[in-house]
Amino acid sequence: MLLAINAPHRRRDGTWERHRWRWWAREPRNLDYLAAAVLFSGTIVFGINLIDSLLGQMTPVQQDRLIWNPDMIGCSLFLISGLLAMVDISGHWWKLWGEGLGWWIVFVNQVGSVLFMVAGVASFVRADGDMIAVGIANWGTLTGALCFAIAGAMQFFEPPN
Repeated sequence: MLLAINAPHRRRDGTWERHRWRWWAREPRNLDYLAAAVLFSGTIVFGINLIDSLLGQMTPVQQDRLIWNPDMIGCSLFLISGLLAMVDISGHWWKLWGEGLGWWIVFVNQVGSVLFMVAGVASFVRADGDMIAVGIANWGTLTGALCFAIAGAMQFFEPPN
């Protein structure tokens, strides 16, 4: 969130302005800040998911309630965060297409979020104790993580504003 509150902000006339460095700010109208806050919330939910998955032997209902439900919430928060970031970088709610490397970084992250959601849906545990589709869950997790890694590597080539 430090990056979001200290990044240059777009003015209504389309130009950019900088502020002095801040350690803390509350900016509910700043979509970049909101995207970071929602992403942070999703990360916390995924942490809860991870801790719950270490509990040991559970029934299918317990697995769905303690692992799958937080997974779906976390995936949803990641998708919402990506949408907010895409709107922020493109400047419009109705036109999500943007320009430049920054937009592509957000887009690749959003693709990763969609793949994580696919993996999450496929990991639902049925009453017999089996997941809906183990292969799809593994594939979605791997490719989603690769998208996040690629987007992270792309950030090294994005010039600072």
